Amino acid sequence: MKIVADENIPFVKECFSSMGDVITVSGRQINPGTVKDADILLVRSITKVDAELLAGSNVKFVATATIGTDHINEDYLSKNNIGFTYAPGSNSNSVAEYVVAALLALGKKHKFRLEGKSIGIIGVGNVGSKVAKKTAALGMKVILNDPPLERDTKNNRYRPLGELLGCDFITVHTPLTRQGQDKTYHLADDKFFNSLANKPFFINTARGGCCDTTALKSALDAGKISGAVLDVWENEPLIDNQMILKAELSTPHIAGYSFDGKVNGMIMIYDAACQHFGLTSKFTAKDFLPAPDITVINIDSGSDDQQMIMHDTVQQIYAINRDDFNTREILIVPEDQKGGWFDDLRKNYPIRREFQNTKIILAKQDGRLAEKIKGIGFSIE
Repeated sequence: MKIVADENIPFVKECFSSMGDVITVSGRQINPGTVKDADILLVRSITKVDAELLAGSNVKFVATATIGTDHINEDYLSKNNIGFTYAPGSNSNSVAEYVVAALLALGKKHKFRLEGKSIGIIGVGNVGSKVAKKTAALGMKVILNDPPLERDTKNNRYRPLGELLGCDFITVHTPLTRQGQDKTYHLADDKFFNSLANKPFFINTARGGCCDTTALKSALDAGKISGAVLDVWENEPLIDNQMILKAELSTPHIAGYSFDGKVNGMIMIYDAACQHFGLTSKFTAKDFLPAPDITVINIDSGSDDQQMIMHDTVQQIYAINRDDFNTREILIVPEDQKGGWFDDLRKNYPIRREFQNTKIILAKQDGRLAEKIKGIGFSIE
């Protein structure tokens, strides 16, 4: 079999070579000519998979190593008997850790305590549910909004959107949908920002289209929100220069880019492809995940500032400000090179391991601190 794959899927050649010949190319360079004689197509979110790409091709199976599918025309695949899979939940922990890192960075910058603050989570699927657990571990009051889940479960833990508008933080974790009663395209629009009862920090790690960029800039200019953390953007890779400047933290769609998450996504689509073609899987994630650079962190500080201890601990594993700095360099890049710069930040993203790979040793026994550190994902000794 011939397999065409996005070169940004880690170890895709090493893993899928057990199924056939693997050709890796840039995701934005995957075109009808590239896939014409391919049996399997493996993509990420930057490749639109539809009739324009696949008509007349030999493709029998498509997989995206992402948790979202808004770039895939699933109806076309189904009508043409082309198998399909994706990787729901594969990088959900990575995104949740990104949110934790962002919250701790904001707390340090603005000198406020997260404990006791409220956070509204829009979308409580694989990602949002993990964000809820980690922010609750930080001592935050969590309010959940997910209309489809509320209808399916009849559980009143899912609250109307209006109840989130008075929170100190609002974070979006929905898929991007453009139709139906739960459409999320421009969910955060002028009406949304004008309805805020407080001046929250707004966080979007879902899809750029979930937020109206013009409305967000207006809300920031009018002081209706305290700040924005953006990992996803409308019109990627040509992202809004003004929005980069206005945001508290700007990152290049990498919230889910932990190495663990990438490998998990790759293995999920590999297993599904093997099953589709009646083959036996030969690899697991453990075959590709190396030992982390930092296996142990000793915390011997006598400080009573638990939030600062957690901030400094997280920084050793994931320095979110570094991603912000690198993204802001787009502002000094020539206009015709900005899109390529954005893509290169993602393509050449450094290895980032998840908190779970690092053990924390507390010199000073503190049950509450240990509970918080464990709650955001570290192991404790």
